[in-house]
Amino acid sequence: MKSQPLKLGFLASANGSSARAIVAAIRAGELDAEPRLMVSNNRNAAALTFAAEAGVPALCIATQTDPEGADARLAEAMVGHGVDLIVLSGYLRQLGPKTLARYTGRILNIHPGPLPAFGGHGMYGRRVHEAVIAAGVAESGICIHLVDEEYDRGPVIARRSVAVERGDTAETLEARVTALEPQFYVETLQRIAQGALSLP
Repeated sequence: MKSQPLKLGFLASANGSSARAIVAAIRAGELDAEPRLMVSNNRNAAALTFAAEAGVPALCIATQTDPEGADARLAEAMVGHGVDLIVLSGYLRQLGPKTLARYTGRILNIHPGPLPAFGGHGMYGRRVHEAVIAAGVAESGICIHLVDEEYDRGPVIARRSVAVERGDTAETLEARVTALEPQFYVETLQRIAQGALSLP
């Protein structure tokens, strides 16, 4: 299938590990996409430094003092840089109504556990893996889902199972899931670019 290059905008609050892997895949010719903009709510985020060094436009939009203004600036920045798909990479702020309205069905997040069972407000990072271990389930997983106004509620468009092994702790499960996330994001984006996976 012929690919249509995706014009990607990234949101990251810290390291932006998945965003880094996606940009690397683009540079290596493994993903038919263009990195258009990296935005963080944290001016000290390593993701901003990475973006600047990688030649990707980078912008800090603080969200705490004026959430409504930040929402408007974010939507304008993404549109102004020609972004058609927003990728969250460890972005720990809820998106506002202007950005959500402008990019309805075009904002993706990756979650390190099965949804909806292990999602919702406050369920991120190691907390997800602790909850999975405490629940005693045999299988965890990675979910890529669309973002709406509720944490982790948007439709899941891709899943990858990760077995919970005997003797697993939250730390060991987290390490295995984290190692798989970036490539799964890349593969899912390539399926979208190729038309093999349609967004609702």
